[in-house]
Amino acid sequence: MTNREWFKQAKFGMFIHWGLYSIPAGEWKGKRADGPAEWLMTYNRIPIKEYEQLASVFNPIYFDAEEWVKLAKEAGMQYIVFTSKHQEGFCMFKSEYDSYNIVDATPFGRDVVDELAQACRKHGIKLGLYYSQELDFHEEHGGGVNYVDPWLHCDWANNWDFPDKEKKDLNIFIEKKVKPQLKELLTKYGDLLCIWCDDPCEITPEQSQDLYDLIKSYQPDCLVPSRIGNGVGDFHSFADNKLPDKDWDGLGESCVTMNHTWGYKSFDNDWKSVDEILEIKERVNSHGVNLLLNVGPDYLGRIPAPSVEILKEIGRRTRGEDK
Repeated sequence: MTNREWFKQAKFGMFIHWGLYSIPAGEWKGKRADGPAEWLMTYNRIPIKEYEQLASVFNPIYFDAEEWVKLAKEAGMQYIVFTSKHQEGFCMFKSEYDSYNIVDATPFGRDVVDELAQACRKHGIKLGLYYSQELDFHEEHGGGVNYVDPWLHCDWANNWDFPDKEKKDLNIFIEKKVKPQLKELLTKYGDLLCIWCDDPCEITPEQSQDLYDLIKSYQPDCLVPSRIGNGVGDFHSFADNKLPDKDWDGLGESCVTMNHTWGYKSFDNDWKSVDEILEIKERVNSHGVNLLLNVGPDYLGRIPAPSVEILKEIGRRTRGEDK
C-alpha cells in the first residue's frame, strides 16, 4: 500500500511541537505571550545571540521516545508528525550543515529524530517530520513578511536582527540550509510518511516545486502537505484548528491543539474535554479527513499530564472500554 492510500484511511495522528521554546514556556523576562508558545522569539523580538543561550541549558532528561510512541498507539493514533525544525531555526536532529542543533549545541547531546524513528518502527507507527521551509528566525535569509499578523499579533520575520528586507534572499537560505537538511532527514531516518512543510509566505511557485521535487527524488512515496505553497503538495492541510465543513475528495488533514498553543506553555490549562475532541475527530473523519492532534512536551521531555490523560481516555473510549 502506498503512503497516499494508507493516509486516506489513517484517520488519526499525533502532532508533536517540541523545541527550545519549551524552556521559557510562553514567558520571557516577566512577560507572558498571548499566543502560541513556539512563536515566543518573534513575540518578544529576542535577538539571536540571546535566544541561542537556551540551547546551552536544554537537557530534557525525561525524554523517552518509546513512551511517546506507545502513548500515541494507546490513543488509537496511526502516525506521528514531529517538529524537526520549527520557525525558531533550531534543529532537533544532528545536522552536518548547522551546529545549531540538539546534538551539537546542548548538554543533552542526543538525536531526538533518530530515537523517534527507531521507536516508531518498533511499534508500527508511521513517522512524518515537520520542517519549516521558509520561516527561520535564526537565519538572515530565513524568509517571512514584515507585518504584524492579526491573529498571532507578531512579525512573521526576524526584522530586529536583520531589519533590511532588501538584503534578504530566500534562495540563499533554501540552498544553504533547507535543501541539505531535507536530504539529511530523507536519507538518515528511514522511510517517512511525510515532510510536513509550513507557512509559505513569499516562497515562489518555482521554489515550492523545486523543494517538492527534491523530496520526491529521495523518497518518492513521502507525502507533502499543501503548506509547501503555491498549490503544490499531495494533501490539503487545513488552517490551524480549522475543520472541514463538507466531504473532502482528495487527501486532507486538520491539525488541532488540545489547548490554545502548539508548543509547551506552562500557564495554558484550558484543555479541550475528551468529549469535545472525540466530536472533532468524528466530524473530521466523517468528511474523509485525518485529525492530527497536537501535544507540546515540556523542557524536560514530558508530555503534560492532562494531554496524557486525555489521550488515554480517547483510546479507552475508542476501544469501548470503561474507565
